[in-house]
Amino acid sequence: MTDQDTQYEAVRSRDARFDGEFFFAVETTGIYCRPSCPAVTPKRHNVRFFATAAAAQGSGFRACRRCRPDAVPGSADWNARADVVGRAMRLIGDGVVDREGVTGLAVRLGYSARQVQRQLTAELGAGPVALARAQRAHTARVLLQTTGLPVTEIAFASGFASVRQFNDTVRTVYATTPTGLRAAVRATRRTATPSAGIPLRLAHRGPYHAGAVFDLLRREAVAGVEEVSGPPGGRTYRRTLRLPYGTGIVAVDERAGDPGRASAVHPGGWLDARLHLTDPRDLTTAVQRLRRLLDLDSDPYAVDERLGADPRLAPLVAARPGLRAPGAADPEEYAVRAVVGRAAAERLVRAYGKALDAPCGTLTHLFPEPAVLAQVGSGPGPAPGSESGSGPGPGPESGSESGFEGPLGVLTAALADGTVRLDPGVDRDDAQEALRALPGLDARTIAEIRARALGDPDVVPPGVDVPDTWRPWRTYALHHLRAAEER
Repeated sequence: MTDQDTQYEAVRSRDARFDGEFFFAVETTGIYCRPSCPAVTPKRHNVRFFATAAAAQGSGFRACRRCRPDAVPGSADWNARADVVGRAMRLIGDGVVDREGVTGLAVRLGYSARQVQRQLTAELGAGPVALARAQRAHTARVLLQTTGLPVTEIAFASGFASVRQFNDTVRTVYATTPTGLRAAVRATRRTATPSAGIPLRLAHRGPYHAGAVFDLLRREAVAGVEEVSGPPGGRTYRRTLRLPYGTGIVAVDERAGDPGRASAVHPGGWLDARLHLTDPRDLTTAVQRLRRLLDLDSDPYAVDERLGADPRLAPLVAARPGLRAPGAADPEEYAVRAVVGRAAAERLVRAYGKALDAPCGTLTHLFPEPAVLAQVGSGPGPAPGSESGSGPGPGPESGSESGFEGPLGVLTAALADGTVRLDPGVDRDDAQEALRALPGLDARTIAEIRARALGDPDVVPPGVDVPDTWRPWRTYALHHLRAAEER
C-alpha cells in the first residue's frame, strides 16, 4: 500500500492484514503503531506513515506500548522480493550487520556500502545500521521480558557494542529504561534462562494452516536432528540448529484449533515456541531461520485472493485458507537432503553429524556441515550407505556410494568453497545457475532447492504444466495440489 489515504483507511478500520507492511506515527503523541492498534484513531493530519519501524524510530517516534509494533510479522515483501532491497532485508534479519557490519552486508550483496545505504534509505527511510538497531531493540525487549539474564548480558546478547548504546536505544525506542521495560511484565514471566529455554510467540498474519505444515515436517523429519510428537492438532516440532555463535534446540507447538478437525487452522495470531540456546546472541538469527522454515512472514490474503480466483484452485483454497509454503531452517542442509533423500540423510547424521554436548531426548546431533562432507567425499572413508532412501523425502532418493562421490560430493564441495551460495541474501537466479553447473544435479532437485532453501514463492518443477495466472504464487499453488492429493 503506497497511497497514504488508503493506508489511513487501514488504520481507521484497524486492519491487521497490514501489520508489518507499514507503520503509522502520531505527531501529537510521538508514538508509532501497527495499523491494527486498538487505541483511538488519530486525526489524519496528525499521522505520518513509514515503511519500517526503523524509519519511524529514526524520525524520533517511540514504540506504542499497547500494540507493540516491533513484534508484528515481517513484511511479506522481504521474503518474496529478489531485488537488492529484499535480499538486504533478509540478511539483516539473519543478523549479518551485527556480525559483519555494513561492509560485510555489502560484500554479500555485491554492491558498495554506499550503494546499499542509498537504496535502503531511499525505499525504506532507514539505512542498514538503523534497521539492525531496530532489530536489536526488539531482541533486547524479548530477553528483558522473558528471561532472568542480567541486563549487561542482554545488552551484548542483543548485538549492542556497549551497555551505554544499549541503554540509549531502549530509552529512545521504548521511552523507558531496560529496568523499567523488564518491570512492565510480571516476574513469573521472567524465569527463562538459556538452559531452560526462551519462550516466544512467533506472530503471523491472517489464517495459518498449521496442520499441513506439521504433516510435511513429520514426513521429512531426519532422526537425530528433528522430531514431531503428539496427535494431529496438538503436535510439537523440535529440531537442532547450527548457529553463528553456538547451537540451539527449538520446539514449536502446532496448537489445537477446532477440536473436531484433525488439522488445526489458526485464524491469526502466533505459534508458541521455545528456544534453548548455548549463546543468547543467536536469538535473532534463530528466530528468523525458524520463521523462514514455517513461512510465517507470508501474506495469505494476497496468495489466497490470487489463487482463489482460479476455478481449479478455488475449492482447494477454500478448504485450506492460509496454506503455507515451508522453507528451510538451514538452506545448505536442505540442499544436501534434497540430493540424498531422508534415509541417506539419517545415515549422514549418524556418521558425520556433530553430537550435541547435552542430547535432548531423541535430538542428538547437528546435521553435518558441507565442509565436513566435502572433506570425507574427497578422501578415504565410508560412504553413507548403498541402499536407496526410504520415506517421502524431497528430491531424488539416492544414498549410494557413487551418489556420495558424485552429486553429493560435488554439491558439498561447491557449498564449502562458496561456488554455490544459498544464504538469505543470495540472488536466486545466480544460485540456480551455479547449481545447474554442477554435474549430476537434476532439474527437479534444483527446483526444490530454489523453492525451499531459497524461499522462492513462484517455482514450478520441470514437466509440471501450470497457468501463468497463478504467478507469482505458483509454489503455493503446487502445495495446494499436493495437499489435495494426500487426502
